[in-house]
Amino acid sequence: MSDFSHRLALLAEPPNLSLLAQCLHGIERECLRIDSRGKLALTPHPQALGSALTHPKITTDYSEALLEFITGTETDPQQTLAELDRIHRYTYSKLGDEFLWSPSMPGPLPEEAEIPIAEYGSSNIGRLKYVYRQGLALRYGKTMQCIAGIHYNFSLPEALWSLLQTDDGDPRSRQDYQSSRYIALIRNFRRYSWLLMYLFGASPALDASFMRGRSHQLEQLDEDTLYLPWATSLRMSDLGYQSNAQAGLTPCYDNLSSYTDSLHKAVSTPYPAYAAMGTRDADGNWLQLNTNVLQIENEYYSNIRPKRVTETGERPLQALRARGIQYIEVRCLDINPFLPLGIDLAEARFLDAFLLFCALEESPCLAAGECSASSDNFLKVVNEGRKPGLELQRCGEQIGLQTWAEELLDRIGQVAALLDRSHGGDAHVQALVEQQAKVADSRLTPSARLLDELKRSGESFSQFALRQTQAHAEFFHSQPLSATELAWFETAAKKSLNEQAELEAQQELDFDQFVAAYQASLLAIGS
Repeated sequence: MSDFSHRLALLAEPPNLSLLAQCLHGIERECLRIDSRGKLALTPHPQALGSALTHPKITTDYSEALLEFITGTETDPQQTLAELDRIHRYTYSKLGDEFLWSPSMPGPLPEEAEIPIAEYGSSNIGRLKYVYRQGLALRYGKTMQCIAGIHYNFSLPEALWSLLQTDDGDPRSRQDYQSSRYIALIRNFRRYSWLLMYLFGASPALDASFMRGRSHQLEQLDEDTLYLPWATSLRMSDLGYQSNAQAGLTPCYDNLSSYTDSLHKAVSTPYPAYAAMGTRDADGNWLQLNTNVLQIENEYYSNIRPKRVTETGERPLQALRARGIQYIEVRCLDINPFLPLGIDLAEARFLDAFLLFCALEESPCLAAGECSASSDNFLKVVNEGRKPGLELQRCGEQIGLQTWAEELLDRIGQVAALLDRSHGGDAHVQALVEQQAKVADSRLTPSARLLDELKRSGESFSQFALRQTQAHAEFFHSQPLSATELAWFETAAKKSLNEQAELEAQQELDFDQFVAAYQASLLAIGS
């Protein structure tokens, strides 16, 4: 019996089956505020939404117009999506005549200089967040920072890891074992995440102005729309976040230490091009936090991240090294413009089965060849994943995408069936059946549906996106929050504004000292 089959059988035993119903799920959804014409909103973050610095549910990402909605964690993703829905409805109740842009790729953007960087007030931490974003603009340009996505957070219960550790007879500490198994999950995610791009990629086209006159390999669909005919996710292609500095930064996923060492080196090693820019302009104003390959850990644009909730004043690397991996964050998911929330329950159920499969499947370390092949497979699928007869690399040999996808879905199906035994019903298996249909017929994928809709309607990408945006706005406006739900959000908004004011009143260090102390905290992490 393989390790995978053995683990499935172990979890299927009656005393253990309930553990699978204790996995936790959280979602972060980004979306641009736009005006009624589909243009980027240039207004400040609405005060009625609270403080973007301290609100637990509603913040901003790069731009003042790029909202980010953050759910709590629930054992049932249906509850996670219900919370995400409430956040959308509250936000729409405060947006006036503005809207939330539906797709991942932005519509027509103003000139780079006019795209507003998110503001977080005058506290040191608020200013640090702003200067970090100034650094992103300097390094990558503002246009790239206006791309939106969905992040899916997932964890397995510690009791499940303990069960597997006992069964493995592994003598390490519980923390070290758990971290090593999450790293193994990430290795398998690297191997198989091309499948997610095929199934859920939803950005095969974009507004022509996005390219800002840069050279590209895209085709012209109409005067205002560029696309690739077989693409699934241009958001995750080389058109998205490009960085020469990060090109050599593919952290090793042999173990947690090798991963944190890679990131530590990146956040503490100067990069010549950034050093030439400096940290301040001629007038002494901050341009970027430092001149290193990464200003901070979160600047690393990866498809998946190992995570640990940080304590006050603690950096992500410190948290991971001190207490190990707590959960993983999937970062490669496009927003589905056909869905009001950008994601639905079927996708969440399938993600659970997929991630649990990655956790239970055998996961040897990625040899150099397999590591590069995994990256190549991913990029091939985002650029031409629906191309008939497309082949990928597996173990040094070519294999048809459709053949490999069918094999993977058969194995993931065993996990889906086990999840249904744990939860009751057949929701996970039905979610898997939906994905099998997309593999059998690529016209059912979101990327194909979007291109078909553009060709059918004669609309440009931005015209289609604005129509979807308006339809989703009507959906949320038609289901106002209850008085109790509304009161919760009103209270949270006021509390967040008060917390920001308190931070601004309590400052002891000036900003330069604060940044110096923040950089010095790297020394405490060690190398």
